[in-house]
Amino acid sequence: MSGIAIVRCPTAFKGLNMPRPLCGVLPIVHTPFTADDQIDSAALRREIDWAYSVGASGLGTGMVSEILRLTFDERRTLTEQIVEISAGRGAVFVAVGSESGKQALHYARHAEQVGCDAVMAAPPLTTSLSIAAHVDYYREIAEGISLPVIVQDASGYVGKAIPLEVYVQLLDLYGPDKIVFKPEAAPIGPNLSLLRDATQGRARIYEGSGGILLVDSYRRGIAGTMPGMDLLDGIVAVWNALEQGDDSRVYPVYFPICSIVALQLQAGLDGFLAVEKYLMVKRGLWQSERRRAPYGWSLDEETAREVDRLFDIMQRALATK
Repeated sequence: MSGIAIVRCPTAFKGLNMPRPLCGVLPIVHTPFTADDQIDSAALRREIDWAYSVGASGLGTGMVSEILRLTFDERRTLTEQIVEISAGRGAVFVAVGSESGKQALHYARHAEQVGCDAVMAAPPLTTSLSIAAHVDYYREIAEGISLPVIVQDASGYVGKAIPLEVYVQLLDLYGPDKIVFKPEAAPIGPNLSLLRDATQGRARIYEGSGGILLVDSYRRGIAGTMPGMDLLDGIVAVWNALEQGDDSRVYPVYFPICSIVALQLQAGLDGFLAVEKYLMVKRGLWQSERRRAPYGWSLDEETAREVDRLFDIMQRALATK
């Protein structure tokens, strides 16, 4: 890490309506569906209860929640259910990114009304924004709610990268307790360092690589990680070992995580969703791998067997003290 001082996890976000801080391992909820393609509330409850049981600091929604495939009402319902099930056990944030500031602000105000601790907003996906347009979009959200806003560059999955200047301007306008960052544009590690250094360490940064870049990102000063749920017990173990400076514990768990995520990456968002939901069923948390159609890639038998082998390696590493 550079010589710039980093504040990883403050006890609270000062001056804001956020008693539960965003720090540590903050998984993105996968959305389970019933056979008739409705949100499976019982499976969602099992997922969230399990997440807290293995050490999640909080949780939220994002691209692997399939938010782009949910209806308007489903997005609101999912937010309400996550807050209700979470029941104050950790910070809750929800994705509000939309094709207009007005849409995003609607979701953000709803999130605040039902008890979320923060919102996360990716920029519009269907247009290329100037720096000024990016800033205006985030200002509309930030000034319309009292909650912190996580500025998400989701270009690892969808959309285009957010320019560094946008991050700096937003941080200068609102400060590090109101505006935090989840930059996912490649190369993730160097971009994290650029943002850290450009803001003299003031930016509070989260990573979302699914775990494959967690160790490198941690050493660059992130405040937390936002992986999927499927490998959460492994991610928590890696995070805790990093916090303790125990590399002998970090790498045996980290390596199989990297290998599984490498398989997910071959098919982008569809790849993540197919493998993640497969593992949620394998864990016994869900009964169905159903995804919201349409999608362009499914898990074939040979890839599934490799996922099984790597998952078993991770579980053996977790069992070794």
